[in-house]
Amino acid sequence: MSGWKGKRVLVTGAGGFIGSHLAERLVQLGARTRALVHYRANGSWGWLERSAFKEEMEIVAGDIGDRDSVAQAMQGTDLVFHLAAMIAIPYSYQVPASFVQTNITGTLNVLQAARAVPVERLVHTSTSEVYGTARYVPIDEQHPLQAQSPYAASKIGADQLVRSFWCSYSLPVVTVRPFNTFGPRQSARAVVPTIASQCLAETAVRLGNLTPTRDLNYVSDVVEGFVRAAISPAAVGRTINLGTGRETSIGELAQMIARCLERPLDIEEDRARVRPERSEVERLVADNTVAREVLGWEPSVSLEDGLRMTVDWMRAHLDGYRPSVYAL
Repeated sequence: MSGWKGKRVLVTGAGGFIGSHLAERLVQLGARTRALVHYRANGSWGWLERSAFKEEMEIVAGDIGDRDSVAQAMQGTDLVFHLAAMIAIPYSYQVPASFVQTNITGTLNVLQAARAVPVERLVHTSTSEVYGTARYVPIDEQHPLQAQSPYAASKIGADQLVRSFWCSYSLPVVTVRPFNTFGPRQSARAVVPTIASQCLAETAVRLGNLTPTRDLNYVSDVVEGFVRAAISPAAVGRTINLGTGRETSIGELAQMIARCLERPLDIEEDRARVRPERSEVERLVADNTVAREVLGWEPSVSLEDGLRMTVDWMRAHLDGYRPSVYAL
């Protein structure tokens, strides 16, 4: 993909799951990549600590909730990918104020810094959780927003702030709305590594509700969507779904993962993992028409192939998981 060589790019949340994959991809494309990782007392850079590309990017530690930290990280950049966020839905029930601080105030800090530079484009990360349980399927970008968890509410707030800076200040923004992303490096707070890690280490898999459906997307496809959103002229001011249009229940997903691992599957209900009835998002499946038409994007990795690659990676990195512990 041309046009990236020498571009000065900032990725917030670059030490995380999707952010680390995106930062590496930008290096491969020739961008001068600055990676903002969350400051840790031990100096860790998250997943970039182990990256084969870490010497080819500028890694800076900071806090998305601190306006000065964000402003310093953004100096001299052309493009910004904003991925830093608190993401765990069950944890948002316990500490909703932290989600507001990070996801809403943090996004405001990014927007104000981007306007001050000013940047050529800001790509903001949303989530399919903002839609809540589907009122119709497939879900297009005009679907009503329904906050069924404090996490979803904080992301709706962030999304609306981004839109307000486009409308009020003409800040060139794109909101990318991935449906459920999975792949190597994902924490056990997500359903695929939760199931896979238990299948690899335990005799039974403990899960909550098995009936909700999700639209699962392999991480390399999602990264490609981000990259295209940053360079497509028609994307500015838009919100764009990234999803496959394929719907899979949690129960079906568990069966698929067990087959990949060639393990028997014994599912036990864990009441601690069952979300409050009105908070559980029952159905998510994307309409990706806008992504296809505006970005020229479409998924290239099937669910089956993505699961095989993910469980192969997890098998080699199982020491990084605690299968017996429910990760909030």
